[in-house]
Amino acid sequence: MFLQLFIGSVIMVMTVIIAALSAWGMEWAFARSRPWLLREPHRPKLILVVLVTALWALAMVTAGVWLWAFCFRALGIFITMEAAVYFALVSYTTLGYGDILLTHEWRILGGMAAANGLLNIGLLTALLVEALRQVRLSQLQAHLKRGEG
Repeated sequence: MFLQLFIGSVIMVMTVIIAALSAWGMEWAFARSRPWLLREPHRPKLILVVLVTALWALAMVTAGVWLWAFCFRALGIFITMEAAVYFALVSYTTLGYGDILLTHEWRILGGMAAANGLLNIGLLTALLVEALRQVRLSQLQAHLKRGEG
């Protein structure tokens, strides 16, 4: 049990670190493109921001799923990588079909993968909304400033 908790905790921390570092990179990219984002027209740029952040969130979910799948495969829990990816995806997204189950020896990892996915998907959703909010507020402020000047 303690080995499962340790392994699961390490994987969870790794997925959060990957998401945090990539969020930092995305924030840097948005900061560098700020002058362009604030120029008219705003709506197409908002669509681009939504698209980029949604693809980023999808990439982070995909990275988390693959990290769990490699863990399951390295531990010898699944014979094929396809089964490991499938189980990781179903667990991480908390879909939980139940058609593939972990053995009693490793079943705590399935719950940890689900908790990790729930945490990361919530975090990524919050970051997506915040990125859009920040860009839109900056655009509105720039628009008002141009109207006053």
